Amino acid sequence: MNLLNPSDHLFNRRGFLKKSSLATLTTLLGTDIVFANQLPPNYLPMAFDIDPMANKNKQLVVLSDKPWNVETPAHLLDDAVTPADKLFIRNNGLMPETIDAARWTLTINGESVKKAKTYTLGDLKKKFKPYTYQLTLECAGNGRSGYFPKTSGNQWTDGGVGCAEWTGARLKDILADVGITDDAVYIGYYGKDLHVSLDPAKPVISRGVPMRKALEDETLIAWAMNGQDIPLVHGYPLRLVAGGWPASASGKWLHTLAVRNKVHDGAKMTGKSYKVPINPVEPGVDPPEDQFRIIESMPVKSLITFPQTGAMLAAGQMLALRGHAWAGDRSVREMAVSADFGATWQKANLKPPKNRLAWQHWSAEVKLPRPGYYEVWARATDDAGVSQPMVMPQWNPEGYCNNACHRIAVKVG
Repeated sequence: MNLLNPSDHLFNRRGFLKKSSLATLTTLLGTDIVFANQLPPNYLPMAFDIDPMANKNKQLVVLSDKPWNVETPAHLLDDAVTPADKLFIRNNGLMPETIDAARWTLTINGESVKKAKTYTLGDLKKKFKPYTYQLTLECAGNGRSGYFPKTSGNQWTDGGVGCAEWTGARLKDILADVGITDDAVYIGYYGKDLHVSLDPAKPVISRGVPMRKALEDETLIAWAMNGQDIPLVHGYPLRLVAGGWPASASGKWLHTLAVRNKVHDGAKMTGKSYKVPINPVEPGVDPPEDQFRIIESMPVKSLITFPQTGAMLAAGQMLALRGHAWAGDRSVREMAVSADFGATWQKANLKPPKNRLAWQHWSAEVKLPRPGYYEVWARATDDAGVSQPMVMPQWNPEGYCNNACHRIAVKVG
């Protein structure tokens, strides 16, 4: 029996694990699957599923190196504020070959500015009041590996997210200094990253956000991360940071920002990039381009950052859990955990965010009733009452916005 690619013979017609299959899995585990009768339909316990991070627990996971796409195992995201060396990397092109911060400039132009204006990095630091916020950034493809059928693209598990502390000028203050016209609809950024072909004529990525997001207090033109210069891989020396939305909206190596009188049409703004179907689609179906919408606020989601999956507990020992939760532009209202495959839920302790658009920390203690194999699931609910789906949310052909419950496997001896 190939448990890494289970066939239908594991399940009955209703999608539940057959008793014979369950006995086989229990034998392979060497212990009972506690609450096995609560397993959701078509759900194979994670101990037998493909986990690309299972054997990479001491390092970040490189999904591709040209361009760099690197994610962080969930247990390494335990810090309240994500350190630079633990923040995921999602690049669409190659990093700039040379950077002269002393001569770096930011130009604000576009159809909806009264007059284009250019600032040096020094100008930005001297002219505008600096602000510091903790801001959650998440790759829109985070969780893509959890979709079935599989979609193309980097197969992120859960580690394409982080919440660092960013310092810079508010974009709204810079735009007020430049002067924008009433027909402003969108902003679009341009960075100095290079196309993987090294052809300077080929654009890499040029995305943006609507004016309502651009003018939020927390949308920054940032020059510092966690109190230090932004690391090169994260956009040094200047980066747009728009927390709570797909991290692709937070352009790195920023040199120009256009204020548009229409939805920005730069690279990765057209076609189906960073878009999901307007209406639900059958898994495997790819609708026409005009049936897609641009992803804006990211969905409610959470992580278990302690302990890491595979933890062993003594009989009678309480399981201490902690992690983070976030909800795009919203806040998280409630956090709960389950040890019986979602049949029952226990409320967790949830802290308020440091500031708007920062993730929130949570903790819980769970009593596991008897020896055996358990899965602990985490589920957040946002302030609009929307909760994470237990397993897989609505499928989409690009594999975006998978906010299924994060889970870890533990064994009680």
